[in-house]
Amino acid sequence: MKSQHLLITGHVQGVGFRDWLAHKATRLGLAGWVRNMDHDTVEAVICGEDGAVDQCVNLCRRGPVSAKVNAINITNTPPPSEAGFVRRSSVFSQR
Repeated sequence: MKSQHLLITGHVQGVGFRDWLAHKATRLGLAGWVRNMDHDTVEAVICGEDGAVDQCVNLCRRGPVSAKVNAINITNTPPPSEAGFVRRSSVFSQR
């Protein structure tokens, strides 16, 4: 079992990245969540069988058709507490 935290940067907002990732992760049997962050960043936690997590990370390197992924920062993280894969609301810092 593998659980990873992803910060995906580039042209990843306004292109359906969250819905796309939720669909891909669900099809791969993964648990976790995805949300938009500041500065063209999508944050996600994906958890499941090693091969499925690796496959999902590789899919995220491209993203949906309209996305342009510049980089993915990946770190290990504790598994999420909720079951299934959830599309969370966007989180933006106050400036």
